Amino acid sequence: MKVNDSSQEQKWVRTKVVAEDHVIIPKIELENANADAFLESYVSDLTTIPLDTSKPLWEVHLLDLKTSDAQNVVVLKINHSVGDGMSLMSLVHACTRKTSNHEELPSLPNENRLSSKSMAGYSRLIWMVMLVWNTLCDALKFIATTMFLKDTDTPIKGDFRLSKSKRMCLVHRTVDLEDIKFIKNAMKMTVNDVLLGVAQAALSEYLERRYEVQDLANMMAKGSKCKWGNWIGYMLFPLSLALHDDPLEHLRRVKSIIHRKKNSLEALLTFTSTKILIKMLGVVRAASLTSRTISNTTMSFSNLVGPTEEVSLYGHPITYIAPSAYGHPHALTMHFQSYMNKMTISLTVDPTAICDPHQLCDDLEESLRSIKAAVQERNATQ
Repeated sequence: MKVNDSSQEQKWVRTKVVAEDHVIIPKIELENANADAFLESYVSDLTTIPLDTSKPLWEVHLLDLKTSDAQNVVVLKINHSVGDGMSLMSLVHACTRKTSNHEELPSLPNENRLSSKSMAGYSRLIWMVMLVWNTLCDALKFIATTMFLKDTDTPIKGDFRLSKSKRMCLVHRTVDLEDIKFIKNAMKMTVNDVLLGVAQAALSEYLERRYEVQDLANMMAKGSKCKWGNWIGYMLFPLSLALHDDPLEHLRRVKSIIHRKKNSLEALLTFTSTKILIKMLGVVRAASLTSRTISNTTMSFSNLVGPTEEVSLYGHPITYIAPSAYGHPHALTMHFQSYMNKMTISLTVDPTAICDPHQLCDDLEESLRSIKAAVQERNATQ
């Protein structure tokens, strides 16, 4: 756990963990209440209750609650200082076993990373020049974002100054992973590219309900091998919020930007610079600078890979995994988590900025359907 030493600097110290202090089993009396609504309310209420700093910063909530997705629910509440998304999900995976064989750990998809030598159309020298140039441009933009450059104001941006005291709303929706893979293969993209395209299309549809279409256009014209702990690098991604007759245009734009971002060391650079700032300025000042950067952007996006087969937690088969995060200055955070043949979309929203998160979930589903239909139509005419 973390404590303050004599100089008031925080440091990690070993402590004895008493499991009973971290496991919470609430008494649930639903009567005629909706179980799904109760779960959303319960998890959202947790965002207003800080973790007890006198003990390790994690809790396990066991809910004897039958929802539309599962027979029971386990809620893990873990402070981000314990680890980043990859390491925490690796911890969850390590606690599970294959349902088909309780002695085996979960299987994760293999990663096929392309080396610089296999990049079509690039010589190694040109690739190195592009890498340096893209990294320099991204670094300058990141510095500008920290100092003064802000995203265009939209209804989903929220007021970061009030984020710590706000009750955040957490919702999720599960879609078919095979639909995403179908689009990925047809468009020669990655799953992450498809998800970004779907998110961009859905946000465009969602914001169109709050702005006239032309006003929105004018507004935008203006403006586990993973290591344990927090190994976080940031990538600033410009979403183009606009309505297109061809939904595949969202994918093309995303693919173009991602292609350039992959030839940049932006994530590594931001991770390294954060580590240097922590050593030079201390955790508090470094966190303040990071918060300033985040507050000048609109939303967070994360995509995590999960087991390809059904896994069980102490003999209980898991039906879905829905990670999320709160406490940072964003009114909207999107997490995508794959598991078996499903993809769960988790949204953490500020209800004062996004009062209808289920509508945004509907838009995400509809955007995926429309993009899939457009791909099928394109394939049929080729």
